[in-house]
Amino acid sequence: MTVTETAVREGQDLHAFLAAYTAAHPDDVLTVDEEIAGEDVAALVAELAARGRDELLVCPWVKGLDGTTLVTNVFASRRRVARLLGTDPAGLHRAYQRAAARRVEPRLVPTGPVLDTVAEGEAVDLTALPLLKHFDSDRGPYLTSGVITAEAPAGVPGRAGNLSYHRALVHRRTELATSLHSRGHLWQLLRLAEERGEVLPVAMVVGAHPLFQLAASARVAPDVDERTLAGGLSGAPLDVVRTPRHGIRVPASAELVVEGVIDPARTAPEGPFGEFSGYSSDRSTNNVLTVHSVLRRRDAVLFDVVGGNSADHLNLARIPRESEMAEQLMARFPEVTALHYPTSGTHFHAYVALRQARPGQARQILLALLGWDPYLKTVVAVDDDVDVTRDEDVLWALATHLQPHADVFTVDGLPGSPLDPSSTPDGTTSRMGLDATRGPHFDAVRIRTDPARTARARALLDRRGAPCG
Repeated sequence: MTVTETAVREGQDLHAFLAAYTAAHPDDVLTVDEEIAGEDVAALVAELAARGRDELLVCPWVKGLDGTTLVTNVFASRRRVARLLGTDPAGLHRAYQRAAARRVEPRLVPTGPVLDTVAEGEAVDLTALPLLKHFDSDRGPYLTSGVITAEAPAGVPGRAGNLSYHRALVHRRTELATSLHSRGHLWQLLRLAEERGEVLPVAMVVGAHPLFQLAASARVAPDVDERTLAGGLSGAPLDVVRTPRHGIRVPASAELVVEGVIDPARTAPEGPFGEFSGYSSDRSTNNVLTVHSVLRRRDAVLFDVVGGNSADHLNLARIPRESEMAEQLMARFPEVTALHYPTSGTHFHAYVALRQARPGQARQILLALLGWDPYLKTVVAVDDDVDVTRDEDVLWALATHLQPHADVFTVDGLPGSPLDPSSTPDGTTSRMGLDATRGPHFDAVRIRTDPARTARARALLDRRGAPCG
């Protein structure tokens, strides 16, 4: 591994990462030198995807950001995420799980770039933050990459600090409206504070090294602090500083941090917002984050995650989930060879490939995956010669191997995602397993083309100026 490639993986500074990655992979970074409107960013990302492209985007001239450079589409490419972990897309799950298992406690340092400028009290003005409106249907300009950070509650066993993503928009000069829609660990910490008659001190980190951002999307037990995962992913303790008012530990090289409190009794209208389902969602807990301090580095960039069902948004959440599920499945069922959550299915579909050793095994694996991951509604099982990263290959397996009366089953009345627009308001849903493996009595023979002939065909097209994608 070259010095530049090592710099891409290691370190904790987003600016150092961008410089190193651009030097190592200039063809995978697109800098937009002309001025664009904030509303153009999501359209630009969508158009890239429509053309089969997924470059990291750097936009120095975005109207309304007052000169702040925007960086987005970082997680749109699995290849790019794999490079962060020193592997290729095929090794992504194992590399992520191996690194995440190396839990490393954060290291408190006296200062860092995020403390370059600190505004407190009357000097706080959230209307001056760099914000984008991604979709016409959004309620307003949102922070889409905000990682809310909370410390472990005193005297509560089995609870650690927490990182989690929550959208936010400005409600008032010193208040953000946000949604704790996941009902995850932060929601539970807020309920514990409510039981004690207290508010919950938090800090929202807006922009940090991609490995910190990836760690923040992990699903872990309530006694695991995702900041230890960030250390494991980067191979070194996460350098943190304490925020001035509440002493919350945040990355020392973060771009922007706001700290304050969430009052369980306060609410404010929040949403609609373009969610991962591809629909505009107004399902929200409508919480209020009252801000006491704003920390910002002098050369801060806006780390943006394009919402909706963009690959940037989906990969950030699903790669840790995929990795966890793949490890669990392969440990319990050695016959499983691959797992993939397709972009076409947002977070609700998964494809699993296996070498079926006995009748009924595919159904057993389908039931396990549907039970383990509460977001999944539909899982398709295929044979190991089907490429689960290609929707068209899985659809071919469904078309030629599956008999609906024998190979499809459903289970209803299960908890799912409240952001699924087809679920009940509390997120109750049904689930479906489809066995598209060939089965023990399948006797058709798949057509085959000699690989040498395929290579000659590709060479012929290359010479004609029509390279294969």
